[in-house]
Amino acid sequence: MANDESGVFSRKLEVPEALTFDDVLLRPMESRVEPDEADVSTRVSRNVELQIPILSAAMDTVTESDLAAEMAREGGLGVLHRNMTVEETAAEIRRVKRADELVIRRENVVTAAPDQTVSDVDEMMERQGVSGAPVVDGDDAVLGIISGTDIRPYLEVGESDAVREAMTDEVITAAEDVTAREALELMYDHKIERVPVVDDDNRLVGLVTMQGVLQRREHGNAARDDDGALRVGAAVGPFEEERAVAADEAGVDVVFIDCAHAHNASVLDSARAITGSVEADVVVGNVGTREAAEAAVDFADGLKVGIGPGSICTTRVVSGAGMPQITAVAEVADVAADHDVPVIADGGIRYSGDAIKAIAAGADAVMLGSYFAGTDEAPGRVITMNGKRYKQYRGMGSVGAMSEGGGDRYLKDADEDEDFVPEGVEAATPYKGSLASELNQLVGGMRSGMGYVGAGTIPGFKERAEFVRVSQAGQTEGHPHDVTITDEAPNYSPE
Repeated sequence: MANDESGVFSRKLEVPEALTFDDVLLRPMESRVEPDEADVSTRVSRNVELQIPILSAAMDTVTESDLAAEMAREGGLGVLHRNMTVEETAAEIRRVKRADELVIRRENVVTAAPDQTVSDVDEMMERQGVSGAPVVDGDDAVLGIISGTDIRPYLEVGESDAVREAMTDEVITAAEDVTAREALELMYDHKIERVPVVDDDNRLVGLVTMQGVLQRREHGNAARDDDGALRVGAAVGPFEEERAVAADEAGVDVVFIDCAHAHNASVLDSARAITGSVEADVVVGNVGTREAAEAAVDFADGLKVGIGPGSICTTRVVSGAGMPQITAVAEVADVAADHDVPVIADGGIRYSGDAIKAIAAGADAVMLGSYFAGTDEAPGRVITMNGKRYKQYRGMGSVGAMSEGGGDRYLKDADEDEDFVPEGVEAATPYKGSLASELNQLVGGMRSGMGYVGAGTIPGFKERAEFVRVSQAGQTEGHPHDVTITDEAPNYSPE
């Protein structure tokens, strides 16, 4: 070790300490908060609020439209990955936005013409997976409505008869500003399952169904925008202004700058330009230090934290760089809080206790990948290995993901797979079942943590929570020990 002229060791050898989840525990405190009563609503960006502080990672084995829609129904936010074309990104966003629409838009409504034959309409409805259809003329004026009960099993009409002979021509319709309650009352009063929505000239503009109304009632805490559509986020590359604009035009709520190291002059310049090109909020990431936060906080609507903590990330061993996640979140949050900018902790979370520790360190929400990759709604098929079921899970820094378009996330490009220097691996994660059940365990555990600290809200928890350091013996003590687990719990796995 070299000394400088004064005989003092170089400051590079004065190594500061950095901590991660296993290094700390929340200090239990006097509480009057029942866990089930804790309010976990939060912000993930300046203008977007969620009912639960959870986001799904923008990974191609985690978040596409199915999982993003279910995340929003449960009160969180799904962030679509970007290993797809710009057009596919926009289409995925629109799928989420239309997933729980109260009024199905005209372009998505299956309709029949009065001159069609009964058999043609019967086949069409079966093919489209609907049980009824409005009957409209060439100007989209509503003439009637036809359902499966009107035409099957052709009791009163023949297969070759015209639809006008079988349709119900006394149609109950609703105005364009119909509410869910009004639509439901119409259906109950008239014993019908669908109501065409018409304009002042009786032209079809949409359709409300009993299934759609009941689904919205079932998900009363869903994350919705001002128009009632489900919220959704989308990742864009550090230099993909075109994708950001297309996502914005498709209705995305939050654009996420998807870069492994956002504290880069070119990335920051591009991110700043993107914020000026879109109406949606823009979250900048990933960062991991106080200096990085200071460089982005003046224009970002949110900051995403995580340099190498993910279970399938090899950044730290490949590059030698990184920041343990508790310290990273705390440093970024110290800066962001002064500017009222929300912070998202991305990666390294294995248990619900890790998630609430991230909130205690200063995060407003957490982003998870492997936690959700094994759910039914995640992309990929279930595979069986050694008698157990798994789903594919890979890091966006893996060769496979980078070769499909994710290389610039790591500020790298290559012509052949062997030219990539990967910072992630491909793996399998245990199959877990429904996303809703996983979120129930995750959020329930976080609420328990808030109860132990005695805080009833996320802001109050961040202010009140205190950490204690944990030794290696303390870490061992915190897990089941000196026993053989015979019945696995739904919220704990030793793997």
